[in-house]
Amino acid sequence: MFRLKYDPAAEAVHDALPAHISEQLTLALHAACHDPIGATVPYGEDDKIMRMAVCDDAFAVLLIGHVLQTITVLQVTYLG
Repeated sequence: MFRLKYDPAAEAVHDALPAHISEQLTLALHAACHDPIGATVPYGEDDKIMRMAVCDDAFAVLLIGHVLQTITVLQVTYLG
């Protein structure tokens, strides 16, 4: 399983989301920790490094660190 890390600004946005949206995004990030490629979609070119965790009203831009098994949340965007 991959370990989740946050950019401080992305964490602040995630913390400020409405509860039901925050829960959806948390579940998407949890799935990404178990399967970083299968549970995410490419961000730009499919290099297996820059990915997105997507839910209905939000998404997170992720940096997948395959060697150290980390996922860094770089940005959280609320669509609602």
